[in-house]
Amino acid sequence: MLKRIGFTLLTSASLLASAHALAQTLAVTPAETLETQGLTVMVDQNQFSPIFFDEKNAGIQIVLHGERIATDGAVRLNRTPEQWDPVPAFLGRTRGTEANQIVVRSAYKDVDLAYKVKVTAEGDGFRIAVDLDQPLPASLAGKAGFNLDFLPTSYFGKTYLMDAAPGLFPRHATGPMAKDGSGDPIPLAAGGKSITLAPEDPLTRVTITSDAGALELYDARNRAQNGWFVVRSPIAVGAKDNAVVWHVRPNVVKNWVRPPVVSFNQAGYTPGRSKVALIETDPHGPAPAEAELVKLAADGTRQPVLRAAVTSRGRWMRYNYAAFDFSSVREPGVYAIAYGGQVTNPFRIAADAYDRIWQTSLDTFIAEQMDHVGIREQYRVWSAPSHLDDARQAPPNHVHFDGYKMGPNLDSPFKPGEHIPGLNVGGFQDAGDYDIQTPQNAAVVRDLVWGRELYGLDWDETSVDEAARAVEIRKPDGKPDAVQQIRHGVLQLLAQYKVFGHAIVGIIDPAQRQYAHLGDAGSQTDNLTYDAALGTTERKGGSSGAQDDRWAFTTDLPANNLAVAGALAAASRALADSDPAMAAEALDAAKVLWARQQKGKIKAGDGRDDSGSPWSADGANVGATVELLITSKGDKLYADRLRGLMPVIAKSFAWVGASAIRAIPYMDAQYRAALVPMVRAAKAKRDAEIGKNPFGVPISEGNWAGSHQVVEFGSTMYLMHKAFPEIIGTDYTLNAIDYVLGRHPANNLSLVSTVGTASKLIGYGHNRADYGFIPGGLVPGVLIVKPDFPELKTDWPFLWFENEYTVATTSAYILAANAAIEATKEDR
Repeated sequence: MLKRIGFTLLTSASLLASAHALAQTLAVTPAETLETQGLTVMVDQNQFSPIFFDEKNAGIQIVLHGERIATDGAVRLNRTPEQWDPVPAFLGRTRGTEANQIVVRSAYKDVDLAYKVKVTAEGDGFRIAVDLDQPLPASLAGKAGFNLDFLPTSYFGKTYLMDAAPGLFPRHATGPMAKDGSGDPIPLAAGGKSITLAPEDPLTRVTITSDAGALELYDARNRAQNGWFVVRSPIAVGAKDNAVVWHVRPNVVKNWVRPPVVSFNQAGYTPGRSKVALIETDPHGPAPAEAELVKLAADGTRQPVLRAAVTSRGRWMRYNYAAFDFSSVREPGVYAIAYGGQVTNPFRIAADAYDRIWQTSLDTFIAEQMDHVGIREQYRVWSAPSHLDDARQAPPNHVHFDGYKMGPNLDSPFKPGEHIPGLNVGGFQDAGDYDIQTPQNAAVVRDLVWGRELYGLDWDETSVDEAARAVEIRKPDGKPDAVQQIRHGVLQLLAQYKVFGHAIVGIIDPAQRQYAHLGDAGSQTDNLTYDAALGTTERKGGSSGAQDDRWAFTTDLPANNLAVAGALAAASRALADSDPAMAAEALDAAKVLWARQQKGKIKAGDGRDDSGSPWSADGANVGATVELLITSKGDKLYADRLRGLMPVIAKSFAWVGASAIRAIPYMDAQYRAALVPMVRAAKAKRDAEIGKNPFGVPISEGNWAGSHQVVEFGSTMYLMHKAFPEIIGTDYTLNAIDYVLGRHPANNLSLVSTVGTASKLIGYGHNRADYGFIPGGLVPGVLIVKPDFPELKTDWPFLWFENEYTVATTSAYILAANAAIEATKEDR
């Protein structure tokens, strides 16, 4: 994090500048945004999700002084919409007939409501005008209105004026609520024609004036913790043209320039490795030509060590980048970087800089995500034993709101709604929600096996007692944590196989209110098996009448079977010494699951509808075949099959290359030779891809930030390096660990909570309602808000696409971190 020099002077200067704010006219850009220095208005460059609906990244959005402060500017059918409330379908965007005007067409097809929104630059702001295709019918009275959501953390503790009436934005949602049982909030303020948000703050002040109808201000957190402050104008019955007209005036500080961001690895550097910081600067401002490395002495003084010119890395997205190379500095110590009148937080140069960058991910984060057990860390109870009433059979022909799909065939001996015994063991809750996603559970098991085999992972900080359903963090029990977590994952994977004879899609809450549960996983259900003969609140023995048991989505899909086969085959190696019976059972199941899929073409898909492309069964087949090959120490059956899969390996080398390389010791020289052109082609493709940005890693531009992609890139490239050092170097792996530990766009926080000097300490985990974090979890990281705005919110946990920990991403990080540690040993 950057510390301001002369903070008081700069603050005073900022306030003075606000008094001389200049009317800066917005202009339409080639990307069809409205822009001026210090202000961007995005107009539906990002759309509502067809699966997750309202992700707080859609409609009209405002980026003011470098922060996205407003989103979801659109006609809505709720005063304070929750995530799965109706959202408009985006139909198209065009240039308007007026100068600097953008027109968006949208519709709610279910209620026959179509409209266009015209966004036009005017004066020192912009006008929003809503035209309906048809007069608003009486059936939508009190429902339809134009909403614009404002980020709560940008306004906590600040004031507003509704006309001249003052109010305060509350830190915690405290109502008022309607007394009619609807659960709807009452406006914080209503009835005015003008509202000014944060009149005291020149950086976040926005004034909205309404021509048609009064304004309302709501705190949507009263309905859901992830809600924003909502400014709204209801649409009157019969209104059509100019149904809503707003004049929006964001205060833009004259000649505002975003401060530079100096990004680096927050865990520091080992003495012999490359050390390059990246500097992100606003094109409107100065970019000093030099940076300085300073060493911090015991008395707090800063001793200049290296002053050097920075090297341009060009423009990427909306910012300019330069590199500061201090690789020549090898002396251990505590350092910081001075640039443009600012000094970064400290970091270390030390031989042991990376000795503790992955352990917390294993002993705390993955432990906290364990299902069907209670988790304690000294005085803190993370969770009581959870979901002991798992699970009920999901119904046929059902699409779940979180993306799970069940077709007409259940692939299960159980009837819809029937209790399925045997599933309430092992497994990991996937993310900030509490479901078990089978492919991700398989990935965790495989990653931890690889970590043991490739890097040791000899670490014991957690005790696991499966019989007692008890886990204690910071209580070593003499057993490697990785082995215990592998066993915990295998318990769930084997349970599925024993019950159904195949892997399933996963297990998840049936109702939205239950799914939105925040806090202790152990209280999400009553842990009592549902009995239809009991009343809703009745309990008897180990049963109850509450239909809160999670649903099992049981579709038999080849991709899932092969992912599980690979995980079980790998686990059989890791468990051979500590639990030979389970190891044998896992291997037997892996062989059966694998053998079923070796005849004819195999269907893609994993039973979820939340990805852009189907889960590759062919790729999973490569992984499973390799794991069985390794376990069998080169059995001809698996070696021959792997040769037959060479076209798949060649086509999908970016995804299966790591597995293909692990097979080399068990295959002949011809196999290795066949991989050489694939490795060269992969290098060329990766070099072209990463050459488009200054960070040296692949950066996702989709609707979910890409730290998982980065860490898999880092670990895969290291395996390629070990197998083909003449082709692949270690820079790829070190760039990947630098990225996730701080050297990325937007800010310089480590994306792994509590790892490094400054890290992401507000995350989208089970404790997100407390604005907390889970130690060792890896967040998705920097999202590119289209068209060109890199974003990573530091203080608002509820943007899952930037902040949601996932268990498979974190296990992938453990591999990448250990690969980086090994890479640094080559640079001593």
